[in-house]
Amino acid sequence: MTAPEPWLRGPLPGVHPLLAPPLRTLQQVREELAACTEGLTSEQIWARPHGLTSLGFHLRHLAGSTDRLSAYLRGEPLSEALLAAMRREGEPGASREELLAEVNAALDRAEALFRSLDPASLTEPRAVGRKALPTTVVGLVFHIAEHAFRHLGQAVSAAKLVRAAGTIC
Repeated sequence: MTAPEPWLRGPLPGVHPLLAPPLRTLQQVREELAACTEGLTSEQIWARPHGLTSLGFHLRHLAGSTDRLSAYLRGEPLSEALLAAMRREGEPGASREELLAEVNAALDRAEALFRSLDPASLTEPRAVGRKALPTTVVGLVFHIAEHAFRHLGQAVSAAKLVRAAGTIC
């Protein structure tokens, strides 16, 4: 019998009920990425079937965007290191294991940040990007989770495409 999806595994001890859903979402992202990429070669990870974005890009972007959005959540501007990492997201070469390690490290940092939040701060304002677009702490928490899940979906599709191709695209 397989375990239910993370959102059906009950409350998270010591976690505010409004912060548990995004934490469970990040948990599901980890589990599904590991499963959908199992057995893929580096060539498959970086293939661009039909000219689409590679699975490797989606993994790197998921990690990098999580870190960038987490900076905004902390009320910080993007550092040069975060911007430099963003410019390298599409560079091929990293293996599945290296990419999943990047994703897991970024998700670890985001989860620790979510757990450290005072629930009373959830409605505090935050600004995103050069234009300082308005949002809130809870808005960023949920966007970090939904953005990760969006790229999980794209990663799953990319993995299916390279498997179906049977050869390097």
